[in-house]
Amino acid sequence: MNFKLPFLAAAALLLNACTNEATGQLGRNIPLKTTVDSVSYGVGTDVGRNLQMNLKQAGMDSLNMDALFAGMRDAIDSNERIHSDAVKSMVQAYMLEVQKKLMAQQAGKDSLNLIEGRAFLAKNGQRPEVVTTASGLQYEVLQQGTGPRPTADETVSVNYRGTLINGKQFDSSYDRGQPAQFPVNAVIPGWTEALQLMPVGSRWKLYIPSELAYGQHGAGADIPGNSALIFEVELLDIVKK
Repeated sequence: MNFKLPFLAAAALLLNACTNEATGQLGRNIPLKTTVDSVSYGVGTDVGRNLQMNLKQAGMDSLNMDALFAGMRDAIDSNERIHSDAVKSMVQAYMLEVQKKLMAQQAGKDSLNLIEGRAFLAKNGQRPEVVTTASGLQYEVLQQGTGPRPTADETVSVNYRGTLINGKQFDSSYDRGQPAQFPVNAVIPGWTEALQLMPVGSRWKLYIPSELAYGQHGAGADIPGNSALIFEVELLDIVKK
């Protein structure tokens, strides 16, 4: 986690100002009567959201809030019980352990994705309408065109919809209302292979193993590592060489 001193200082000052000594409810009962009250509250909610987001991104799903507030107050009073150098080392060591746990959890999920993907493709490949190539790519002809087949150095225009094997959609040119254009050799290997087999005017369903898609790293938040993918692809035209 990247602790920014100005941010933490603002949070500490805000929490200190909002603490209700009479009730001990950390400002929950403070009325918002003036503009300054409302602005102060707004700043507090912004600080809280940012702190929560930073903690979540760092993999820290819980903290001892009493200790957190005590540390803020002690910092304001210049009465820290743990020296700042020791705090820095302690936090870094703790975060390292958190990251190790997160990486182990993600590795387990990726392994499960690989197993589930291979099982899905093995079963899917038994259907008579599905063709499996030597690379492991699977395709199903929904509509066979009569135009030319593109080569690797040509650019094509396509409509497509992509989903995970559980049916969750992660991309669609149909939803954007506009076909996509790209060189045949500039996409994932499963697409590059399939497009060179498709005559223009075809609409195929592709079942792509993770090795021919985004592999163990996945793609962004929507495509986890080792995911097999399903695409419905409509080859509209060959745009240019």
